[in-house]
Amino acid sequence: MAIGSKELASAELDTFEDSRLLEELRKAKEELFNLRFQSATGQLESHGRLRAVKRDIARIYTIIRERELGIRATPAPVEVAAKPAKAPKKTKKAADAEAPAVEPETAAQTEEAK
Repeated sequence: MAIGSKELASAELDTFEDSRLLEELRKAKEELFNLRFQSATGQLESHGRLRAVKRDIARIYTIIRERELGIRATPAPVEVAAKPAKAPKKTKKAADAEAPAVEPETAAQTEEAK
């Protein structure tokens, strides 16, 4: 690849998940907009960057489409070993507030229930 971003080589884009590809696409489109704006106002210093960003966008779209068609394999999601969530410690007041207020049954009430 002669022109283009060194960060967005197609071999590296293969390792990205779909959500990350879409994020890179959004960034590239935003950069293209800014470059076009600079070009229109005469402030653009590197015209080659405009071409490189367009190619990056095309490269990302190609990878997304190839994944949809099943030509290119989607990378397996990397599982991160998450720590088990610790339950917050309950204080006596919090435990009392969560417990429903139940009055103790008297012997007469249990006899009536039977």
